[in-house]
Amino acid sequence: MITKLSLTNFKSWREIRDMRLAPITGLFGTNSSGKTSILQLLLMLKRTTESPDRFQPLELSIQPSLVDLGTFKDIIHAHDANAVLDWAFEWSLGKPHRILDAEGDPHKVLFQGQKLGFSCAIDRGEGNGMHVRRFSYEFDGCEFVYESIAGKNSEYRLDLRDEGSRFKFKRYKGRAWNLPEPVKCYGYPDQTYGYFQNAGFLSDFQFYLVKLFERVFYLGPLRAYPIRQYLWGGAQPADMGPSGEHVIDAILSSRERGVTISRGSGKPKTTVEQYVAEWLKKLGLIYDFQIMPVSEGSNLYQVRVRKTEASPPVLITDVGFGISQILPVITLCYYVPEGSTILLEQPEIHLHPSVQAGLADVLIDAMRVHKVQIIVESHSEHLLRRIQRRIAEGKGLSDEDVALYFCRFDGDESLLDPLELDPYGNITNWPKDFFGNEFEEMARTTMAAMRRKMKASRS
Repeated sequence: MITKLSLTNFKSWREIRDMRLAPITGLFGTNSSGKTSILQLLLMLKRTTESPDRFQPLELSIQPSLVDLGTFKDIIHAHDANAVLDWAFEWSLGKPHRILDAEGDPHKVLFQGQKLGFSCAIDRGEGNGMHVRRFSYEFDGCEFVYESIAGKNSEYRLDLRDEGSRFKFKRYKGRAWNLPEPVKCYGYPDQTYGYFQNAGFLSDFQFYLVKLFERVFYLGPLRAYPIRQYLWGGAQPADMGPSGEHVIDAILSSRERGVTISRGSGKPKTTVEQYVAEWLKKLGLIYDFQIMPVSEGSNLYQVRVRKTEASPPVLITDVGFGISQILPVITLCYYVPEGSTILLEQPEIHLHPSVQAGLADVLIDAMRVHKVQIIVESHSEHLLRRIQRRIAEGKGLSDEDVALYFCRFDGDESLLDPLELDPYGNITNWPKDFFGNEFEEMARTTMAAMRRKMKASRS
């Protein structure tokens, strides 16, 4: 789980410092306030780890992509080509990691911990290219730095910053060559392990970073329209796709593989398909839900639903649009591996207010049952109010499980205001006009009604 995020000079953000990310993190605010950019930073890093190009520091615009950000000048704050893009984040490894002394006593533990940090600084390179100034990993109080040598943009050095001086990198005998450019923006090049006798453990850090972003999944706000028939040839998608276009493939794949969800000790396990159907019923959208082949042995499938127990089954295309829009959201929450981080952009679109509130219960349940982290960008007051209510009830959700933020644009930059939640779900620093000015609307409505009544009484 990602626990902390900082960034400098990314798009509309001049700076975000030590942003706490919780199991459920909510980003609220007006349009064009910078909410989406926070998700885009994580998506950019995911795309970079997946790219086959080892020499491109960041993957910005290759298609197909989860995010298309253009060029370095497009992503740098105020399009200042001389500025430096800098970011840092920290995440939990889930279990302790130990680094042993491979060159000395193999039973001696050099470093150990359950948290890992990463930071990187990139500036403009030649032409439209990018240049990695520095990247580093932080582990067990030490910083393992790979940085550009001043005046030599293509030459680097490895450095350990450790106040305790408990470890030192040892070079092999021979000429002390400088190191080459890093792999992407986070990888020590192969020469690192050839130049130093005891640097092999650095590859562990890269491994954990790549594994982290393998388990980052995204669902966008504009989700695919339902269709009357779905072709499935046995594909096993990693997620729903940016628009939820793979949701039926995912459900059929989980059915084929016998994937189940644990409800807790002493409770029977259930399939992803059953769990999704139960949530659709709890939310009051349908009575039941089935995916079935159009004929025996066919690889064409239809999604049939019943609105009530007494109603006949109909195709998903023949019921309200909201069902097809929430289906990928619910499925994604239980389809991805445990421990994943899910990025949701406006999941409430096309949903009735009562379903928007219920969606908060889906996210809370997925966090508890499936151990996923959810970062959601939303405009839904109903979703937020339900989260506050569940904290107040004190049943399975506390204020420590949630981090809420209000994003606003001021002058030429986005600003991040943490919303302070107390143990009873109250926001103690409610921003002005958070969801518009409700009281002003009520006052103006009342005044308008009074003027019309007065006018009518005179006539």
